[in-house]
Amino acid sequence: MPTAFDIAPLMVDLNLLGVALLVLVLDLGMPHGRKRMLGLTTSILLFALFIGTFWMDASGSAFSGAYVGSAWTLMLKRITLIAGALASLGAIDHVDRHFPHRQGEFYLLLLFTMLGMTILPGARDLILFVVCFELMGIPLSIMASYAKADDRVGVHKHAAEAGLKLYLVSAASTAITLFGLSLVYGLTGSTKLAVIANAHLSPLLGMGMLVTLAGLAFKVGVVPFHMWIPDTYQGAPTPFVAFLSVAPKATGFAALAAVVLVAFRNDAAQLGPVLVLLIVASVVIGSVMALPQKDVKRLLGYSGIAQVGYMMMGLAAGGEYGTSMLLFYVAGYVVTNMGAFFVLEAVAPNRTGIVISDLNGLSKRSPWLALALLMFLLSLAGIPFVVGFWAKLYVFMAVYQAHQAWLVFFGALMAMVSLWYYLQVARAAYMVEPSPEQAGVKPKVAWTLQTAIALCLLAVVGMGAYPRPFLDGATAAARAFMLTK
Repeated sequence: MPTAFDIAPLMVDLNLLGVALLVLVLDLGMPHGRKRMLGLTTSILLFALFIGTFWMDASGSAFSGAYVGSAWTLMLKRITLIAGALASLGAIDHVDRHFPHRQGEFYLLLLFTMLGMTILPGARDLILFVVCFELMGIPLSIMASYAKADDRVGVHKHAAEAGLKLYLVSAASTAITLFGLSLVYGLTGSTKLAVIANAHLSPLLGMGMLVTLAGLAFKVGVVPFHMWIPDTYQGAPTPFVAFLSVAPKATGFAALAAVVLVAFRNDAAQLGPVLVLLIVASVVIGSVMALPQKDVKRLLGYSGIAQVGYMMMGLAAGGEYGTSMLLFYVAGYVVTNMGAFFVLEAVAPNRTGIVISDLNGLSKRSPWLALALLMFLLSLAGIPFVVGFWAKLYVFMAVYQAHQAWLVFFGALMAMVSLWYYLQVARAAYMVEPSPEQAGVKPKVAWTLQTAIALCLLAVVGMGAYPRPFLDGATAAARAFMLTK
């Protein structure tokens, strides 16, 4: 039986579980006409828990070292909490209109997938890794197909395909990860990452390392494990896609950091060329495939694949500096990408597919939505002086310090390519006249979605104007990770 001391590092996760149970009880007792309040309640509680983490001490180990809490895990928990709070806030109106009889289930699934995401960064045991991935993955697959009754255009129904592809890829990646971990366990005799790190590298153990890395790469959407992303983004409910596009990536990179920098830290030189290959493939294919896209959600899906490549540069750079810049990049990407998807939801709330022409003349129909979208696109492209600029700059600096100057040149070149497809979207909003049907229609945006967009915009501009506190937090988190690994 664990003692109170054993579970002290898991206080954030236990509070999150308490939020889920409270939402369940409210859902059971709340009249049908007031179910909309579940979303607002969920969002308020998650924001409150996020604020409460600044007064929580989540350091220490639990369950015989299977879980290790530190500033690293706490910062990743905060990223997950803020992503979940924004997602639940931005989804309130959509869920109330489209899923009036399934609102409680939507928010419960969101909370339980978040629970897997908050525990995983502290996992230092292979068994806990697998449990967290399954707790995270299964609810995501269900939520991806939530819009299965929305699109009634026959063959153009995408929601079932979105959920099926996410589920199949998730199941396949879990199987691949388990196979790799079984090789690692069979050759080292332990599920503890610290013990695995001291094992002698053999050809079979090297194979286990590569297979494990491949399984984890599915989780973040690295090329060539990216096939599910565009179709899932296109068919799933847009507010959910805002969450799906960022939170699993943050958790996936936490897992990759634990495996690469903890379990295989003595063999990092052997993994280096593999990481660089994945980086180059992800950035090139994500950028090139985004160029011809007309569906904005698919465009952002391919752009997200390229963004993952930039994030992996921080992982490949390694060390405290590279890890801290990876964490800062992830934090900035969360608010940027979620904000972009929320604007899409505001412009076309009744559809899963949103084409570039839907944004024509947005600056005339809703100037503030157009401005918000422009800032999010500039941040994704890495234009000064929003958070995306600093994120790319500091990742490039980490790669340069790791003596890979050519990778910096490559990243800067591909960042210029990304400007083309991001500016296509901005051009539609600012330089293309709206059609007669669009001209007389101004987006009607619920105050909850407006608030979610405004919070994302404030974070993108604020982190861009004054990044120092966030950089210091990321640096402290990375230092704690390197000390406790």
